[in-house]
Amino acid sequence: MNQSVHSAPRTAAAKAETTRTHDPERTMADILAVATREFADKGLAGARVDAIAEATRTSKRMLYYYFGNKEGLYVAVLENAYSAMRAIEAELHLEDLEPEAALRKLVSHTVDYQREHPDFIRLVMNENMHRGEFMAQSKVIQQLNVPAIDGVRRIYERGVRDGVFRPGLDPVDIHMSISALSVFNVANRHTFSLIFKRDLETPEAIAARRDSIVEMIVRFVRQ
Repeated sequence: MNQSVHSAPRTAAAKAETTRTHDPERTMADILAVATREFADKGLAGARVDAIAEATRTSKRMLYYYFGNKEGLYVAVLENAYSAMRAIEAELHLEDLEPEAALRKLVSHTVDYQREHPDFIRLVMNENMHRGEFMAQSKVIQQLNVPAIDGVRRIYERGVRDGVFRPGLDPVDIHMSISALSVFNVANRHTFSLIFKRDLETPEAIAARRDSIVEMIVRFVRQ
């Protein structure tokens, strides 16, 4: 009697893991979603593979089967985060808009995306603490950033040809400025709110800050 009671949970767990092995894409997506939160909250050193396995109702053995080790899972999380952001950027169809309108849409989207995905910001901050050590191991991330810069370059060069943007600017520098202004809103919002006694989370404050950043970038590149 006692033996059957104790074997039931093990049987259920085994069945769950067997089911997951038949749907590897869903399993990997679930693992990456949970691992993203774990690494974003605790960093590489503090994140626990046991906690990720438990939250996804799988095992460390299966995690290592898919990702090799903890560092491999961390790199996969970074790749997944960048892939998601770049995929959405590709759906903006900026080439269909006039240069200034395209730039405004790109900046506005970037500000909103960073605000809505604080885990991404924390992951990037954590990776900077590692001096980019693990990102440097990923050819995927390096390849993903090429179209991002190319997109800014195409908008900017069209604007220069049309006489609406001033020549001589570096698309990478423009991209960095957009990222810097967008990331600050997320990375420093709590301390900034406390210091200056402002609620930055109201719809009005969010919209005003977004509009301000868009205007800064557009005025910087405008002829």
